[in-house]
Amino acid sequence: MAYIEAPSPTPPRAPPSPRLLRDYLAGGAAPRFFFDRGVALRFSDLNRGTSLGGRLADLAGRSVLVATGSQLTTALALIELDGRARRIAILPPDVTAEHLAAVIAGAEIDAAVIDAGTPQCAAFDRLPRVTCAPSIAPKNESPPGRRRSEWVLLTSGTTGVPKMVMHDLAGLTGAIAPASAADGAAVWGTFYDIRRYGGLQIFLRAVLGGASLVLSNAAVSVGDHLQRLGRRGVTHLSGTPSHWRRALMNPAIAKIAPRYVRLSGEIADQAVLDALRAAFPRASIAHAYASTEAGVAFDVNDGLAGFPAGYVGGVRGGVEMRVFPDGSLRIRSPRAASGYVGSGQRLADADGFIDTGDIVERRGERYYFIGRKGGIINIGGLKVHPEEVEAVINRHPQVRMTLVRPKRSAITGSIVVADVVLKPPADSASAPAIELEHDILKLCREALPRHKVPATIRFVLSLPVEPTGKLKRRHG
Repeated sequence: MAYIEAPSPTPPRAPPSPRLLRDYLAGGAAPRFFFDRGVALRFSDLNRGTSLGGRLADLAGRSVLVATGSQLTTALALIELDGRARRIAILPPDVTAEHLAAVIAGAEIDAAVIDAGTPQCAAFDRLPRVTCAPSIAPKNESPPGRRRSEWVLLTSGTTGVPKMVMHDLAGLTGAIAPASAADGAAVWGTFYDIRRYGGLQIFLRAVLGGASLVLSNAAVSVGDHLQRLGRRGVTHLSGTPSHWRRALMNPAIAKIAPRYVRLSGEIADQAVLDALRAAFPRASIAHAYASTEAGVAFDVNDGLAGFPAGYVGGVRGGVEMRVFPDGSLRIRSPRAASGYVGSGQRLADADGFIDTGDIVERRGERYYFIGRKGGIINIGGLKVHPEEVEAVINRHPQVRMTLVRPKRSAITGSIVVADVVLKPPADSASAPAIELEHDILKLCREALPRHKVPATIRFVLSLPVEPTGKLKRRHG
């Protein structure tokens, strides 16, 4: 009988150490900076340590709420905490004191990073707190950890306690290409706040992509922000379509000449894409589809609204999309959140698809976004998506932006009304309001069913915008 010696079992491999934010600080072809008002912090200097300094040991392994009032100190805290904290929860600036206690309990927060701008709130009183300042300090802490930190982001668009979703850094950065020597000295700018998903994506693109970043500031006007972006030589700039429409109305738009323009967060209709092409004829213009829950799904780079029908049904970059019979867009993606935090609500269906809440419609070889499930106006039993009507009105050459909303009606329940902001007279020849109203209604009647045509057109100087940069949609 022959005996065959069994091979020694292969020892299990240890999981690879996670790549952390601080690993990218020295990347890029040129010196890189975080630019805030009056402050420029060099990325490479962050390796020397920040004002969090020796207090980082107190935060290791904890569930930490980043509750800083400044986006710059938020950026420093995220870099220092990644790989050290068990969980990093980012608090947006518009969360009320009323809801803060529920956020702290739901995310199991046991420590907080604050700064001079953190609002006073009794919910913080029982938490160990570490203060962060926008400054560099020599390191005096032990070597950083290499744990896989959980990232908790708060969703927008809810009137009650914000929902919280769980991500990891690999998913958050899954759509971001690493730095390349060919990128040159890129400078990212954004109209977003980095404490929400859209702004966080731009922060991560700068850190991983070898670029500097000009931070936004809610206290700064659109014109002043554009001036700052111009002085810093912004090359890549991102915002919602509403951000961009407001920027295009400001004379300071002439101060910037980006080579890459990015839109996300709202439907990018053809009017805003064409306006950006006219303003920046040499720039690449892209609109991206992403959400806090589903992550970044795709970019569209052909200058057209909507997206190719071929994006649906297959797998592109690991992302799969389906359109259900009701028109709802659903996404399965490795970049999606892993679940909701602090609630029993399911994020995805049994097949792993997340219902985005967006409704799309196929026309030929392209899908177009029609609106949100929760934003439908009911006109005597007939449905109207405000965004669909806005896209038509925005085609008018003298219109810059539009907000379509319902108004109560004793007969039909609601009627459609439109608030319209016109381009400045320097951009187009002025016409009497009555003539403009007639032209806009004629455009709507030619493109829309009768029940979707606004009953009233109201010309306004500005439209309300949420802290997220999206149009503030109200009902009444």
